[in-house]
Amino acid sequence: MAVISGYASLQTAVGDWLAKSNLTTFIPNFIQNWEERFYRQPKNFGRWMETSLNSAIASSVVAVPTAYLGLKYAYVDGSPASRLDRVSLNQLYGRYPRGGDSARPVWISRDTTNFVFGPVPDSDYTIKGVYWAKPTLMRSFASDAAAHWIIVNAPDLALYGALSESAPFLQRDARLATWKGLYAECLQDYRDLHAEEDVSGSPVQEVLA
Repeated sequence: MAVISGYASLQTAVGDWLAKSNLTTFIPNFIQNWEERFYRQPKNFGRWMETSLNSAIASSVVAVPTAYLGLKYAYVDGSPASRLDRVSLNQLYGRYPRGGDSARPVWISRDTTNFVFGPVPDSDYTIKGVYWAKPTLMRSFASDAAAHWIIVNAPDLALYGALSESAPFLQRDARLATWKGLYAECLQDYRDLHAEEDVSGSPVQEVLA
């Protein structure tokens, strides 16, 4: 049984568990299908996917970064910095129509390929924050010497996820229920880990005036 240490050995491990030689060419598809499905679920966004946002407003907008999946938080840089609240595009345009008064932004929303702000910015402020970015897919880590974050930290998640994606080919294979059950457990452990990270540390103290 292969030890999972990279993309190549993950493929070998999936093949070992399937024990069906006619599925070898499909294994990269099983892995890719699982990985794409995994990144489409916001509950799976973890600290390892966080990327710093640091862009200056130009023509009242900031371009949405490449590989963007979701915004964790954003603020207008300055002394002091000021938080940007995320709202729907409909709310933002309803409250702050384009062509209206301009000021320091307090709201942020996404309009296709740009972040837009309300009020309309009265200066080219620098916007900072953190967003979740889609990681480089596992297939780009062809060598076991260069391992993906999930391979290093949750190889069982990748294994059972890929095995679960074999269902259309295996159909009534009795092992599918076991693999899906194990995947569900691994996925919950992964989500619990990142949920715990977000609230770990000292209790929040009440600030007295």
